[in-house]
Amino acid sequence: MNKKVVFFDLDGTLLNKEKKLLESSKIAIKKLQENNILPVIATGRTPAKVQWVFDELNIDSYVAINGQYVVYEGKEIHKEQLDTKFLHDITQFTTSNKHALAYVSLSDVKSSIENHPYIKNVYEPHHMPYPSFGPNHYHTNPIYQLLLFCQDPDQTLYQERYGDKKFVRWHPFVLDVLPNGVSKATGITKFLEIAGIQKENTYAFGDDINDIEMFSLVGSTVAMRNAIPELKRISDFVTSSNEEDGILNGLKTLQLI
Repeated sequence: MNKKVVFFDLDGTLLNKEKKLLESSKIAIKKLQENNILPVIATGRTPAKVQWVFDELNIDSYVAINGQYVVYEGKEIHKEQLDTKFLHDITQFTTSNKHALAYVSLSDVKSSIENHPYIKNVYEPHHMPYPSFGPNHYHTNPIYQLLLFCQDPDQTLYQERYGDKKFVRWHPFVLDVLPNGVSKATGITKFLEIAGIQKENTYAFGDDINDIEMFSLVGSTVAMRNAIPELKRISDFVTSSNEEDGILNGLKTLQLI
C-alpha cells in the first residue's frame, strides 16, 4: 500500500506553549488530508484529554499513552494495561517513600495524594490543573501508564524494585512508568501492521525524549527547533519551532503539502 502517514507529537510539537493549535498547523493538517495523506497523533497523553484536538483537526487515528492505546480510523486496534497487583504494590511503596503517583486511564488521570508539591511543580508550569484525588482509581479502571513523582536520586529505588518496568524521566520531578519495551514506536508498529502502510511512507514530527524511539522507526523525521538536542541529532532535519509555524514549514520541506 502506497498510502502515506505523518505522526505528530502534541506538546512542544503540534501544540504551542499555551497548549493551543496554531492556525498554520490547522491549515497544514487540512492540506495533508486533501492530499490523501493520513495525519496521526502520537502522544503520551490520554485520548480523553486531547479529544478536542481530534475534533478540531478531524482526526480519528492516534497512538496514545506512549503506545499503550492505539486507534485506527475510529477503531481500537491495540491496548496494553498495567497489572493490578503491580499497581497495588507501587502505590504502597510510593506512599511509604512520601512520593506520589498519577494513574492514567483512558478517561482521566487521578492522583494518589492530594496537594503533593512535586505534582504541583510539574502541572502548574504546564498550565494544567492538578489531577483530581483518586487513590482507588486503579481498582475500577484499566490503567495504562503511571506518572511517578520523585526526584532523580530516588529513581533507583523503583528501578531496582520493578525491573520489568520502563522508567522515562521527562521532568526533574516526574517519570513515566510503562511496561518494558513499550513506546510510541511499538504502538506505531501495531498501527502500520493494521493499516498496511510501509515504513518508507511514514513521517514523524517531535520534540522530546519520548519521541526518540518513534524517530528510530519511521522513514523520515522532523525535529522542532525547540526540541531536545538528542532528538535533533537523529532527525533528518530541524524545522522552525512550535511557536513559529514549524508544522507547516516542515511539511512543505517534506513536499507533502
